[in-house]
Amino acid sequence: MNPMRKTAGKKVAAIRKRNAAKRQAAAKKAASTRKGRAAGKKAAKTRTRSAAARKVAATRARKKEAALTQPVQVQEPPAPEPHVQATPETTIPE
Repeated sequence: MNPMRKTAGKKVAAIRKRNAAKRQAAAKKAASTRKGRAAGKKAAKTRTRSAAARKVAATRARKKEAALTQPVQVQEPPAPEPHVQATPETTIPE
């Protein structure tokens, strides 16, 4: 075998090996990023959910407190108007 071809073969093999290592590293990184991203999304959902629950609870408490502190207005029946009968001495007010 020609020594030049032998060297070329070794170079190609080394390049192939390097490229395979790069591919594996990229795949590994992508997998870990995907896992991390999924975990991050889940955490964000949980934060959002708990924040929304906190907000609702605070609003509910505020409304309850406002209802308790407001004075209760009791409506009194309107006073009956005095009946005025028409007599020659009195005039009916308009």
